[in-house]
Amino acid sequence: MTKIQGLSVDDVVTAALDLLDEVGADAVSLRAVANRLGVRMNTVLWHAKSRADLQELMADAIVAGIGTQALPADPPRRAEEIVARFRVALLARRDGARVVTGTFAARPGTLRFAELLVASLVEGGLDEREAAWTLWSLVYFTLGLVAEEQAAAEQGRVGEQLAEELAGGAYPTLSAVSHYLTGDFEERFRYGVRQFLPR
Repeated sequence: MTKIQGLSVDDVVTAALDLLDEVGADAVSLRAVANRLGVRMNTVLWHAKSRADLQELMADAIVAGIGTQALPADPPRRAEEIVARFRVALLARRDGARVVTGTFAARPGTLRFAELLVASLVEGGLDEREAAWTLWSLVYFTLGLVAEEQAAAEQGRVGEQLAEELAGGAYPTLSAVSHYLTGDFEERFRYGVRQFLPR
């Protein structure tokens, strides 16, 4: 591992993720990371060439947090569990879904996750195209729902706002199902994942 002035890329990513948890995605910058580490900007730039590069490194570290131990042997159940662990990894960091959504990180942690999930889908009976597109569907669904979940936690009254907008009666069918739209995120996640998996 290359160290510049005693600093490694892991040090930079760790500092960035600590900042993420403390102040949120919008406040994480190369300068903020340099200030946290007590080094010059050039030292951080050696490891992360731009803010986009830093975000990719952060995203990969978040996805690399997915546990791979004791996965189910049955391919569809394994795929469901891998996606569930992806959700947990995103939720473990403030704005985790926002950080990962904004990247296309072809890096080790992300590639390991994709390999595990695609292999499970292929073993479960999907052909190569179906497996690849199901991978994307599961990833995008999970990122979207977790982003909503994390935003709701930050804002606090998403369900109340929806109820206020629907109270006038202009959207009767939507009003009838509204309790499902703002229900338990875990339940909604499990339901959604199962729609994409082979039965």
